Amino acid sequence: MSVRISRLPNGLHVVTHAMPHLETVALGIWVKAGARDELPEENGIAHFLEHLAFKGTKRRNAQQIAEEIESSGGEINASTGMETTTYYARVLKNDWAMALDILADILTESVFDPAELEREREVILQEIAAANDAPDDLVFDLAQAASFGAHPLGRPILGTSALVENVTREGIIAWRDRHYCASRMVVAAAGHIDHDQLEAACTRLLGHLPPGAAPARSRPAFEASHRQAGKPLDQTHVVLSFAAPGYREPEIYALQVLSSLLGGGMSSRLFQEVREKRGLCYSVFSYASAYEDAGQLGIYAATSPGNAKQLIDVTADVMLSAASEVTASEIARARAQLKASLVMNLESASSRADQIARQFLAFGEVPDVSRLVAKIEAVEVAGVGALATRIFRGRKPALSAVGQLSGLTSHEAIIARFA
Repeated sequence: MSVRISRLPNGLHVVTHAMPHLETVALGIWVKAGARDELPEENGIAHFLEHLAFKGTKRRNAQQIAEEIESSGGEINASTGMETTTYYARVLKNDWAMALDILADILTESVFDPAELEREREVILQEIAAANDAPDDLVFDLAQAASFGAHPLGRPILGTSALVENVTREGIIAWRDRHYCASRMVVAAAGHIDHDQLEAACTRLLGHLPPGAAPARSRPAFEASHRQAGKPLDQTHVVLSFAAPGYREPEIYALQVLSSLLGGGMSSRLFQEVREKRGLCYSVFSYASAYEDAGQLGIYAATSPGNAKQLIDVTADVMLSAASEVTASEIARARAQLKASLVMNLESASSRADQIARQFLAFGEVPDVSRLVAKIEAVEVAGVGALATRIFRGRKPALSAVGQLSGLTSHEAIIARFA
């Protein structure tokens, strides 16, 4: 693999994967700072900052930012997560320097115009309202709260309306200055890119940033509580989640395999049992969310209120069955799915840039894909069964639900099923 890594004197890292057969470049700035790094009264400020970055700098107003990138046929966007914030672009191969200049500009020279701030505040309040109106969004925010409680991982990335209404310009700038430092940043690019040229441009545009320090984060405890929102809906949306390994633990590969065989596709146990055999729902799947020091394995499904209890019972049976027996054929299918997903990222410059940036932020290196494939291949039946036993047997699940709740099994009864 043609991955190169270099470090600027201020601690910022530049990571590239040259793909010279492409006519495009995907590049961005990944910051190791997100919703997890907010104080309780700051919840939503990382996301607010990401929105405001596009609203004008000392050199460009909001319209000029959009027009400059789109005049070249490029795309630009950003996203806020629990542990990272990303500013990224995808352009034709000869326009990467322009894209980097814009990204560096919005990251370091945003003016946070008060009028723009107030307009964007309304936009974010509408975004929060839309999430609260969408049961399949709200149930996952409630699942975070049910899993991690008052810890930052338990709070919504968007924040709450009450807190967003009180965010100030001074607070946003203070949060940025605390967290947007060079040692917590990676500039990553994949596609038709020359590493040395990108490094030189990063030195010129971002070399002045202060080094800063690694984030001080408190380790979460899995709370395993319940959060519910009654709404007059035709379906009851449910998430059951369990404490699971974080991405630095060796079991992370077994966790991904376990999640896949439980609910990762049409051949998975949940899809076959809950949808195909019983027709209890249209959508059912599992997911594994891994953070640097914690994780969760969750199951989502939605069904009619009258079927909610049966859905919970069948789902619990399927999850517990993985602690009793997993088959070699299931493990092989799950491993194949994971390997395919990993390798398919190599065919997309955008996916590959995101992959190498996150790998470096997480591990301080970009593992060769063959090494990751070998780790997936090393996952065996015994390891997955042992992990399923560790996660499900005698463990308390967190429960979140949105919709009509009268037919829902109580949290206490669900806990008893796994005890």
